[in-house]
Amino acid sequence: MEKQPVRLWIAGSVGIDDITTPRETRANQLGGSVSYACAAASFFTRTGAVGIVGEDFPPEFTALYEKFGVDLAGMEQVPGQTFRWAGEYHADMISRTTLKTDLGVLAQFNPALPAHFRAAPYIFLGNMQPQTQLALLDQVEGKPFVALDTMNLWINIARGELLRVVARADVLLLNDEEARLLSGLHHLRDCAEAILEMGPKNLVIKKGEHGALLFTPGAIAIVPAYPVRRVVDPTGAGDMYAGAFMGFLARENQPATPRLMRDALLHAAVAASFGVEDFSLNALETLTPQTLAARHAELVAMLDGTR
Repeated sequence: MEKQPVRLWIAGSVGIDDITTPRETRANQLGGSVSYACAAASFFTRTGAVGIVGEDFPPEFTALYEKFGVDLAGMEQVPGQTFRWAGEYHADMISRTTLKTDLGVLAQFNPALPAHFRAAPYIFLGNMQPQTQLALLDQVEGKPFVALDTMNLWINIARGELLRVVARADVLLLNDEEARLLSGLHHLRDCAEAILEMGPKNLVIKKGEHGALLFTPGAIAIVPAYPVRRVVDPTGAGDMYAGAFMGFLARENQPATPRLMRDALLHAAVAASFGVEDFSLNALETLTPQTLAARHAELVAMLDGTR
C-alpha cells in the first residue's frame, strides 16, 4: 500500500539522555533533536522522522513517537548503541555542563529518504554533521521550504560544508552565541546582516527566555518568549521551538511572509514553554491542542497589553 506523504520531515539526532537539574536527576530519558522537534510539530501537521537508533532503543520510545502520529519510515534501527548524552544544569537552568557524549550509531548515520518523504514541502534539518544535511538535501524533489539548525562544533570544525548548507536554507535558526561565532561579530544586527550575506533567505536568532529576533530582507521582528513560571527541564527547548515553527508553516501552507513567520514563532514559543515544564516529552505527551491554543491566546493578549 502506498504511504501517505508527509507535509514536514525532520532529521537529526535521536538519543537517550541522563539529565541532572538542581532539583532532580532523571536517567534514560528520550532525547535528541528529532524527538523534541517532531513531537512539537505534530500538533500542527503530519510529520516524519529521519534518524538512526541502536538495538538498545526502548520499544516504549518508539510507541511514544507513534502516539504523536509521527511517520517512522525514515527511522533506521541498526546493531549498536543509540546516541547517549548526559548533562547537568546549573542553578540558573540556562547554562549546563555536558557530562557525557557517546555518538554510538549516530556516527554512521547515512540516511536514505523514504519515497513518500522526498516531495515534502517543508523540511527541518536539525543539528547534525553538515555533510549529512547536504546529503539529505540532495535527495529531495521540488523546492521545499528548508529550515536549518547547527551548533558551535560544526561552525568550528566544518565551516566550509556548513556554509554550503546555509546557502540552501530558507531560514537559519541559531542562538545568539552561535550567531556571533558564525559571523565573527558581536552586535546581533551586525551578525544578522553578515549571516544573511551567506545565503539564507531569513534568520532567527534565539535568545532563550528573552525570546527571538526574526531577520527577513528589509525587516526585523521581535518575538517574545512565553514567561514560564517554573522550568523543570530545558533540554530540547530549541528543537521544540523549531519543530513547532515549521509545523505551523506547514499547516498554513502559505508563502512564508515576515508576518506569517512571526506568527509561527509565537506558536513555537508557546509549544516550547510547555515542553520545559517537565522532563523529556512528558509535558507534550499530555498536552492537548485546546490547551496549546489557550496559551497562545494568552501570549497574544500579553502582546496587546490586555493581560
